Amino acid sequence: MAKRKETKKEKNRKRKILLALLLVVFTGVILTANTYAWFTSNKTITVNSIDVQVTTANGIQVSTDATNWKTIITNTDLNNTLAATSAYSTNTNQLPLKSTENTVIPVSTGGTVASGKLKMYSGELSANATTGVAELTTDPSVEAKGNSGDFVAFDLFFLVSQNSVVKLGAGSSVTTSTGASNKGLKNAARVAWINEGNAATGNVSAAQGLSSGTAATTLIWEPNNNVHTDAAIADALSTYGMTITSSQVMSNYYGVDADINTAVSLNPITPGTNFKQVTPGLKTADGVLAADQDWFSLPAGITKVRFYLWIEGQDVDCENNASGDAISFNMNFVLQDNNP
Repeated sequence: MAKRKETKKEKNRKRKILLALLLVVFTGVILTANTYAWFTSNKTITVNSIDVQVTTANGIQVSTDATNWKTIITNTDLNNTLAATSAYSTNTNQLPLKSTENTVIPVSTGGTVASGKLKMYSGELSANATTGVAELTTDPSVEAKGNSGDFVAFDLFFLVSQNSVVKLGAGSSVTTSTGASNKGLKNAARVAWINEGNAATGNVSAAQGLSSGTAATTLIWEPNNNVHTDAAIADALSTYGMTITSSQVMSNYYGVDADINTAVSLNPITPGTNFKQVTPGLKTADGVLAADQDWFSLPAGITKVRFYLWIEGQDVDCENNASGDAISFNMNFVLQDNNP
């Protein structure tokens, strides 16, 4: 029997069905790409404002310039170091702390120190056109003095009269700022401290010039390690292939440790040149610290410590829905009881 020839109307109908199917597939690809968070949303994953407060007690004094000593440091004190008349004019404090600027975006670090500074990377995440797997490219994000930048970095000086063990005190926290809606971005926050070295009491120029080079004593704090939003749970599955619960304590992760010019997969991550496993020296549960935590042993005199506050792009909680949060970093430093 001869095959019936399709009519023009039937051909047009098939063509429309095919186009509709292609549109569905294309829409699916777009939706899949939008589920990836990390750095896809550099323009939308921002921190509206960051509040910083550092307090000391029990014989510890703190300063932004190794000259003027206090027991409480706030945003105002830190921003004053950027003035041309600052007593520490050679500082490289990067302080995007003004709520009108909204420049803080996700970055990542493997914890490597070079010239006394953490190597940080910003980047862009996209879905592979063929496989749909999340792929990452990065660029170095180097701090510079001023109110712009992708993260917060600043120097503080600690003064003790005798060799002391100093702890991060109970009550310290990284929380959503008062009055802001909690979107979960605090769960991706990090703090790092680099011990740059020690100078004799009164030797201001020596203290300001301290730099640990690459042989730095560094401590990374991952707060709010055991809480995740529904959006973060979904993103962990789609981006990293990880199944997590809302109260799961997270294990170590892989921070970016090199400039990535050719996109590399995040599912799975291949450790090596591009990534370095990060083992935070301090991991704490959601909320304020209930007990003092180990920090640094400080010799008598002035110790310079460089602070880093950032949103870790390689954290599963760094995703689009968390954008726009305001975060407060509150750190209290105390002497260990019964110091020799």
